[in-house]
Amino acid sequence: MARKRYKPEEIVGKLRQAEVLHGQGMAMAEPIRQLGISEVTFYRWRNEYGGMSGHQLSRLKQLEKKNERLRRAVADLTLDKQILAEAARGNF
Repeated sequence: MARKRYKPEEIVGKLRQAEVLHGQGMAMAEPIRQLGISEVTFYRWRNEYGGMSGHQLSRLKQLEKKNERLRRAVADLTLDKQILAEAARGNF
């Protein structure tokens, strides 16, 4: 059976829902069960997305996209540098 991949917005919503249910006096395991996720998943999500608002989440996504673009640019430039260094040494 394939697992569902949740979007970050859905994850933040589920975390808030679990906190509300926990605040109403339920043990933490019960809201997690109602959400249909495992405890490990919940605590991993809480560790990564806990306390984030919608604005912070969109900013995080922007920064991740920018970071990926910059990583690719650095990788391309490093490759170009290595090619030029080999050509300068005459090892082509």
